[in-house]
Amino acid sequence: MSDARELRTDVLVVGGGPVGLAAAIEARLAGLDVVVVEPRWTEGRWIPIDKACGEGLMPGAVAALERLGVEPDGHRLRGIAYRGPAHAVDHVFAAGTGLGVRRTTLHAALGARAAGLGVRHVAARVRHVEQDADTVCAAGVRARWLLGCDGLHSSVRRLVGLAPAHRPGTARRRYGTRRHFGLAPWTDLVEVHWGSRVEAYVTPVAHDLVGIALLGPPGIDYAATLRTFPELMDRLAGAAPVGPVRGAGPLRQRTTARTAGRVRLVGDASGYVDALTGEGLRVGLAQAAAVVRHLDDAAAYERAWSRSTRDYRALTSGLVAMATSPLRARIVPMSARAPALFGAVVERLAR
Repeated sequence: MSDARELRTDVLVVGGGPVGLAAAIEARLAGLDVVVVEPRWTEGRWIPIDKACGEGLMPGAVAALERLGVEPDGHRLRGIAYRGPAHAVDHVFAAGTGLGVRRTTLHAALGARAAGLGVRHVAARVRHVEQDADTVCAAGVRARWLLGCDGLHSSVRRLVGLAPAHRPGTARRRYGTRRHFGLAPWTDLVEVHWGSRVEAYVTPVAHDLVGIALLGPPGIDYAATLRTFPELMDRLAGAAPVGPVRGAGPLRQRTTARTAGRVRLVGDASGYVDALTGEGLRVGLAQAAAVVRHLDDAAAYERAWSRSTRDYRALTSGLVAMATSPLRARIVPMSARAPALFGAVVERLAR
């Protein structure tokens, strides 16, 4: 039953990270009233959340942000490179450029745009979700729709019964860690260095800052693992670390569906394969646009979600399967021998 003291809105967004703010912006641009529930709202402003993230935006993500009126400062990226002990292959994006941008910089830009559009906010955690035929309520806010944008370990996903009962074993679970280093970028490509068990993602994010993310099995020791990449250690000679090592995972998350009544899951909360192809934010932005377009049609959003994630899920799952198998050592040599195929895969993911 409704309480007269409840805050009312059209769209309640749970999670004030980049995808949650993008969904809030989409809803405001569609003329809807929006409230974002995020515990890290302090002293009347968004607190940029720093998390382990490759921080490289594909051209499609850059274009999506521009459409939302968000243009964060960063370092332009021309393409992607794979590096192995004896082989290397580069691909320059065919149309447009990507952007290396600090997650905190991106988050602040999205927060400013959301605030400018009149998005309201509540500093709270969602511990219960209740809904009836016409409304949904969480954290003292009653809305026509709730968008669960609360990340890999989504509370909304669990509370509305969209998390699968079976949890996969730990054998192929992958985690990410990231740290920044203070030095001028030596490249305008995202470099993916392939080690025996771990990939190192190098992303220029400013004129004097480079981020290096490591993806691999549980228990990665960041400093020790980084030392197994001699080329990177040579590049980093004399460079001071900037900030702590941050981690995230396990990366793979499954959902039984993306909708439950008036609840919709968006971004990492709706399911995630791996960060290996750098597609997380592009896919999340596409979902944010789709969910607002199909708020009143759950089946249409499910179909749009499938379309927006199909290439990402298929290509990333295949690549992760190879990366966690005896075929791992052949990935870079195969890419170098077939640069046209490598480029086609990159372009498909960059759209």
